Amino acid sequence: MRILVVEDEAVLARALRRGLQAEGFAVDLAADGETGLEAALEGDHDIVVLDLMLPQRSGLEILREMRRAEIWTPVLVLSAKDSDDDVTRGLDVGADDYLAKPFAFTVLVARLRALLRRGAPPRPAVLEAGRLTLDPATREVRLDGRAVELTTRETALLEHLMRRPGEVLTKVELRDHVWDAAGDDLNVVEVYVGYLRRKLGKDAIDTVRGSGYRVVGQ
Repeated sequence: MRILVVEDEAVLARALRRGLQAEGFAVDLAADGETGLEAALEGDHDIVVLDLMLPQRSGLEILREMRRAEIWTPVLVLSAKDSDDDVTRGLDVGADDYLAKPFAFTVLVARLRALLRRGAPPRPAVLEAGRLTLDPATREVRLDGRAVELTTRETALLEHLMRRPGEVLTKVELRDHVWDAAGDDLNVVEVYVGYLRRKLGKDAIDTVRGSGYRVVGQ
């Protein structure tokens, strides 16, 4: 298995190469974003380990360009940026996993092996519902072909509804999937459905009284 490590901290990069080679991986290093992007776009690697704060190009730029070019090689972000917003942004842009620095090398190897077992996913299909489309890879939402700006939560809620066309999804299911927090008030779902209707049209999402919501998109 060949791994591309894009990391500008030379000492860490060399340590990662030694450790991963000892685990049986072939390792290529890139010390800046431009070199890393060129290597990633070749598509010759089984997995990419990617720092976010890089010279020339950021890790997020590399991710965007990879997914735009339909390079679906699994990417594990390895970064000192560890806030919830940073993790969310990295995963939304196209990362498959996210590990904050400092980290345990054994955990890194375990996560890499898990990603390799999963393999590179096929290109995500564009979801459609009436006049609405949503590309899970780019998180781009369009209404009648016009791009609509949604927040991360709004996009996640809409995506979950669009992946289950015609089905009525309960507030509990939507809350647990999108917010991943059973303690959150169920009213948060109703509030965000309201946000989506204001941006996509009041008829985009149906309310099924006593049951939940379903996407219509017309």
